Amino acid sequence: MTFQELCAKEVVQIQEGACLGKVDDMVIDLEHARIESLLMLGRPKLFGLLGRGETLTIPWEDIEKIGADALLIHTPMPEQRAEAEPGWLEKLLGKIK
Repeated sequence: MTFQELCAKEVVQIQEGACLGKVDDMVIDLEHARIESLLMLGRPKLFGLLGRGETLTIPWEDIEKIGADALLIHTPMPEQRAEAEPGWLEKLLGKIK
């Protein structure tokens, strides 16, 4: 399986049954030539102007099964922040100037 094929699969968290999206990158242990973890980048904030949310790291040991269409994982769900980050408007205006 190629990395491109792996990135085309949906990542599903087993305990919640939630679809988290698709893999964006991987961390490779060059010394032992093996995959250490998969990375899912956080969602862009305000079209990327305010950066991204937290990146989810999925250790290779947390992958339960790689199927034809999905990866089943045991990694806990990322926390959702209900409130807006303080100072978000100032950050935005600072990037525009």
